[in-house]
Amino acid sequence: MHFSDNTLENLLFEIQDKIATITFNRPKALNALNKQTLLEAMACLTECRTNEEVQVVILTGSGIKAFVAGADIAFMQELSPLAAREFAFLGQELMNTIERLNKPVIAAINGFALGGGCELAIACDIRLASENARFGQPEVNLGVIPGFAGTQRLPRLIGKGRASELIFTGDMIDAQEAYRIGLVNKVVPQDQLIPICREMASKIASRGPVAVRLSKEAINNGTEMDLARACILEADTFALCFSSPEQKEGMRAFLEKRPAQFQGK
Repeated sequence: MHFSDNTLENLLFEIQDKIATITFNRPKALNALNKQTLLEAMACLTECRTNEEVQVVILTGSGIKAFVAGADIAFMQELSPLAAREFAFLGQELMNTIERLNKPVIAAINGFALGGGCELAIACDIRLASENARFGQPEVNLGVIPGFAGTQRLPRLIGKGRASELIFTGDMIDAQEAYRIGLVNKVVPQDQLIPICREMASKIASRGPVAVRLSKEAINNGTEMDLARACILEADTFALCFSSPEQKEGMRAFLEKRPAQFQGK
């Protein structure tokens, strides 16, 4: 699917002040993920990857009820086993694209983040939740398991025990409990969610873009290695920063006691 604003049926996409905002926009279905929505999200993220105007991405849902309430059950109900496997791979591809994107992704969780919606949130680098947000992996209530990498990313994020409890019970938790167990970074009032996310995104966008990108790579790759190899990866990535004009400008600005003027190259 080639990207164009005009081809988006289930998403809203805008770029402003170096921040791309992708809004899941299926309010009648509580922004649930069907195949078309997954493909549109992939197209938007591909645009974010290649567009030099974009330094940070925010993912959110339309309305005040749901971030993404899950995968579209009406769509999934009649899938054959092979079709279900392909649907899972497509969802996992979207989550991998978010995780591997060359720019930070902030989830602005404005309501229900259940099933595929929770998996979408945990694929992001940073998660901010409104006070009315609710989280869960309720798939066992439907006779299935999480299929968009929830059984893999959730234990890595909050630990095996807590993830097992959420996945085995299918229980839903509120925003404060999600904060307590490390599932989200902050909980904020509903009407402040997007402004606070944009404030954080603007701060990140003002930093050295190469350094931010390499930091994300080091974090994501290093957490899958043993500590000794991960530290070597960090040292190599640290050294790579010294090939960028950004490092020269950042350190010169510090010594000259002035703000750095990063060019984003």
